[in-house]
Amino acid sequence: MSRTVELAAQFRDEIIRLRRALHQVPEYDLELPKTQRLVLDALEGLPLEITLGKELSSVTAVLRGGRGPGPVVLLRGDMDALPVTERTDVPFVSQHTGMMHACGHDLHVAGLVGAAKILSAMQAELAGDVVFMFQPGEETSGGAPIMIREGVLDAAGRRADAAYGLHVGSAGQPVGMWSSKPGSFMAAADQLHVRVVGAGTHGSIPYRGKDPIPVICEMVGALQTMVTRQFDVFDPVVLTVGRIAGGTKENIIPDDAFFDATVRTFSAEARAKVQQASTQLVEAMAAAHGLTADVDYRIGYPVTVNDAAEYEFARETIVDLFGPDRFRERRNPRCGAEDMSYVLQEVPGVYLNLSACRSADPEAAADNHSPLADFDDSVLPDGAALLAELAVRRLTRGAD
Repeated sequence: MSRTVELAAQFRDEIIRLRRALHQVPEYDLELPKTQRLVLDALEGLPLEITLGKELSSVTAVLRGGRGPGPVVLLRGDMDALPVTERTDVPFVSQHTGMMHACGHDLHVAGLVGAAKILSAMQAELAGDVVFMFQPGEETSGGAPIMIREGVLDAAGRRADAAYGLHVGSAGQPVGMWSSKPGSFMAAADQLHVRVVGAGTHGSIPYRGKDPIPVICEMVGALQTMVTRQFDVFDPVVLTVGRIAGGTKENIIPDDAFFDATVRTFSAEARAKVQQASTQLVEAMAAAHGLTADVDYRIGYPVTVNDAAEYEFARETIVDLFGPDRFRERRNPRCGAEDMSYVLQEVPGVYLNLSACRSADPEAAADNHSPLADFDDSVLPDGAALLAELAVRRLTRGAD
């Protein structure tokens, strides 16, 4: 048995307690003072160089290996929660009204603390340094680029050579199953905001105004046709209109109407093309009806790309630690987005999924972001052990 697995078993109870404490105090966006305090308390006494964020409640901790200086490995865990009212019946339910760790980031934090404890116990054996990146703001403002700007990738005094992170899921796969894929693993996520400007009038005399409502309806359908006719099915685009707003009363044609869409892509080429094509389409359609369209296309998180060599290294490590039946390579990328993508743009690495589904029927279980999302924290020792093992092996390989 690997030493990291043995140590993870020793730390099991305390990292589960930490996860449950974190679950009760979910915090949103970039300022997470209670979460930060729990992390700092959990790391107290470990041989770490700790730096706190200036623009956000981040924690960066550096562990100096006893056989260094050598390579640098970065391990990342996101810390923020969601504005969701929890509806689970766990005894450690959220104590913050309207907030919930519905995406499992409490497990990410506890697992990363576990990795820090394991690697601190193995400090003398480490052939380089490890950076622990405790990051706020994954669900909202993008805490990763802020931490990068504040120097997390160079926290050890030299640039990280590899970066690893994991995300738990509450549905879809049996508990304890690992999964990932090389290349594009998660989508880029952008936003399309459109205001169609017309001229209001009484609903009984539409010819006296310029009605934006039917134009918006045409645009929604035309955008779907655009996706199927202008983009390669093997380099997919997902464009979903999630909000339409306009008008105040059934017999009044409004001056303007609005819609908002999310746009998911898996390559830089498709991402650039859909921005240009969607903007051109809605502007031209508005003009064809004698109206105008104000388009605000907002660039969000980039594609999360797993380095092929680092992916194979991580897959082999999982198989060595847990057996071949515990890993599945995904055939297709996921349409969700992640700001770990910013780290992987700068440093080769891999992002992994770990199922923490408590249900005997994963397909019927409530998924991440649901108020009923229920995560099995028995996977925490495995998550901590893998992060630690990836660091140990990668440092040794880099030093050799």
